[in-house]
Amino acid sequence: MSLNETAPLVGPVSARDRVLAPDLARGLMLALIAVANSVYYLYGRPYGVRQHIVEHGLVDRVVSVVDVTLVDGRAYPMFAALFAFGIVRSLRRQRDAGVPEAEAGRLLRRRSRWLIAFGFAHAVLLFPGDILGLYGVLGFLLVALTRVSDRALLVAAAAWLVVGAAVQGFAQMMPPNGERTFFWSLETADAVEALALRPLEWLLVPVGNLAIGGAVLVGTWAARRGVLTDPAAHRPLLVRTAVGGLVAAAAGGLPVGLAVGGFWEPASVPALWVVSALHAVTGIAGGLGYAALIGLLALRVGDRPGPVVRAIAAVGERSLSCYLFQSVVFAALLTPWALGLGGTLGTAGVGLLALGTWLVSVVLADLLRRAGRRGPAEVLLRRLTYRGRGGRMSG
Repeated sequence: MSLNETAPLVGPVSARDRVLAPDLARGLMLALIAVANSVYYLYGRPYGVRQHIVEHGLVDRVVSVVDVTLVDGRAYPMFAALFAFGIVRSLRRQRDAGVPEAEAGRLLRRRSRWLIAFGFAHAVLLFPGDILGLYGVLGFLLVALTRVSDRALLVAAAAWLVVGAAVQGFAQMMPPNGERTFFWSLETADAVEALALRPLEWLLVPVGNLAIGGAVLVGTWAARRGVLTDPAAHRPLLVRTAVGGLVAAAAGGLPVGLAVGGFWEPASVPALWVVSALHAVTGIAGGLGYAALIGLLALRVGDRPGPVVRAIAAVGERSLSCYLFQSVVFAALLTPWALGLGGTLGTAGVGLLALGTWLVSVVLADLLRRAGRRGPAEVLLRRLTYRGRGGRMSG
């Protein structure tokens, strides 16, 4: 190769070269994301803390507590950390193939722009709580942080977490008055009016998810250390993170969970701010804890995953398509401008619907795996990202 030539860009990771732990983590976490998102589609009743509907049945109230304590604000941080893992791994693959750092950075910025576009389309057409756009913005940040030291990453993560928790706590601090305070389109019966509201609602998503930037920075640090790429070499760290993160998530999320379930009422607005901020902080710990726990599960599975593990990992490999699939199902079944089941189901019922939707996605993803095909959204994003870039398409 002459000095004036550069190595062609390397395409996405082939199926045989994928790492089990992050795919398995993404696949399992999509079940929790489905549960967390589904409650926003409930309408036609008074809204309480964190905009959950006020439940009266004991089963629904208990499910609300479990949801807010262990799921809400815990799944997306884990996804953010795994998103960072993917960015770091992609940069390393390009570098190892001899691609100049500037060219690899341009590729990932191009992918981030398309991810923002995907997020906008998703928000406008289906779900205003879309997270893809925010991940696209964070992708630009990750490319800019390639030369930042590990120590600086962790310091920045701690600072970001404090600021993010304060902002998220503030966003949730006002006592509920029975009215919906965000995602108004999900209770709007007129489809055209709902369509007009969704882009504006999407712009508010970063405010409610600001703290996940800390998870992205920690995920970048972990990716550099190969924590999920080689879980056997990092087993003590994974054990400590799993135990500490999940205990912190449960303890920090329980006060808000009890408030949502109607078992406890904050004494004042400042008290609601404190428990909301605590919920956000411990959500990051919980997301990292879930990722570590699944890393340990992947280590136990080893090189011989069974059919169930392979099917769930197939969801993780096609996480973009499966995430969008959830929104299609929820919009069709739950919104008032479609079948309107969100006006009659309770928290427990919509949770079962969410898990059923995830199980369907597992079956579909496994069928695609067996056929040797990627998810349709992954194929489209791949073509848009690498179009005209001279990449070697792998897999």
